[in-house]
Amino acid sequence: MHTMDTSDDAATRAKLCELAERALALAAAGGASEAEVAVSQDAGLGVTARLRDIETLEYHNDRGLGVTVYVDGCKGSASSADFSADALQQAVAKALSFAKQTTADPCAGLADAARLCHDPKTIALDFPWAVSPDEARDLALACEAAALDADPRVQNSDGAQVSTHRSMRVYANSHGFLGTDQRSRHSVSCSVIAGETDGMERDYDYTVARDPAELRDVVNIGRQAARRTVDRLGSKRLATQSCPVVYAADMARGLLGHAASAMSGTSQYRKASFLLDGVGEPLFPSWLHWHERPHLDRGLGSAAFDNEGVTTVERELVADGAFTSFILSSYSARRLGLETTGHAGGLHNIDIVADGHVVDDVLAAAERGFLVTELMGQGTNMLTGDYSRGAAGYWFEDGQIAYPVSEVTVAGNLRDIYRGIRGVGAERDERGLIRTGALWIDSMTVAGS
Repeated sequence: MHTMDTSDDAATRAKLCELAERALALAAAGGASEAEVAVSQDAGLGVTARLRDIETLEYHNDRGLGVTVYVDGCKGSASSADFSADALQQAVAKALSFAKQTTADPCAGLADAARLCHDPKTIALDFPWAVSPDEARDLALACEAAALDADPRVQNSDGAQVSTHRSMRVYANSHGFLGTDQRSRHSVSCSVIAGETDGMERDYDYTVARDPAELRDVVNIGRQAARRTVDRLGSKRLATQSCPVVYAADMARGLLGHAASAMSGTSQYRKASFLLDGVGEPLFPSWLHWHERPHLDRGLGSAAFDNEGVTTVERELVADGAFTSFILSSYSARRLGLETTGHAGGLHNIDIVADGHVVDDVLAAAERGFLVTELMGQGTNMLTGDYSRGAAGYWFEDGQIAYPVSEVTVAGNLRDIYRGIRGVGAERDERGLIRTGALWIDSMTVAGS
């Protein structure tokens, strides 16, 4: 992994590596046939401004060690935030004692040695932000002030937050793997409340990045939060109907995430998925593809190896509308008689690609319908694919926003919803693991009054 090392970073890394190796040695001496250790150190600063005053100012410096041992197919795990020699011995001893009380599982154990990443790619993920507590305070106050001053109808605030975070992680196992990972994550967010005689509304905006230079301006964040909130005033309910639905890009990420969850190895071997044996099944339109890019510099989901040390690879996870494989860790792969796909810990930077169906103006293309900008509640049945979520957003006519909408439900079956995707917006939201534009769906049920 690429890091922006200081002498302190190098010393911390050496200490974490030493701890991991000592834990492995103790596990082997205690009779473990296999063992793995994850050691981490995290530090960061967070500040919250609310109603033009500082509500919280927090610094954290956390550390932890987790050890897992395997004895004749039996697994035991323990953790500690204490890095002393005595605490390390106790953690390993606890893990070994727990392994004696569990049932043997032939699928348990380390990832296959041949799949481990012994020559990791260099990825730029660590960009420290030299922001002092006073500077972070001023940024949070300026962000919130921009929102409160943007419109007289903005009457209250849930606050503006500024945070900076760096982490270092070492993962080692008894196959001889030892990998280090150092990364940063910084963010600014603002949430405000606006009101008129006919009601109150809340909305927010945020920016997040590995590199602080890529954060949007705090004043822009505040003003955008205010604009989004004010635009929702005077919202109406809709008559129940079937109509085109557009998921704003940040909402589309979650909608597509249900498909990834259904294709996870855990869902498959537990038979808790509406996509059982779904590899190769046409789920999306044939022009839609998912490109996984785990080695992107500054990517929020980038990693040279997964949580088991398995090499991550670029792949087309969805090709011509169908998943090309399940999403597997070593354990779930063994349960299914397959091999890991390097997804212990989750996906890595999924770019949604829409060959010939990228839409510059999604609302104009759809002409009329419901634009979803907020979802509420948990209404997804992963066994059947039935989907029903509370929603808010805007009704649009002739490609233009007509009025805000609240207190409605969007519903359908995920298979029908995915097959009904007509286009993907050109402006992509890259603030999550699934990087996509807005999704235009030809028809869903919108239930209102």
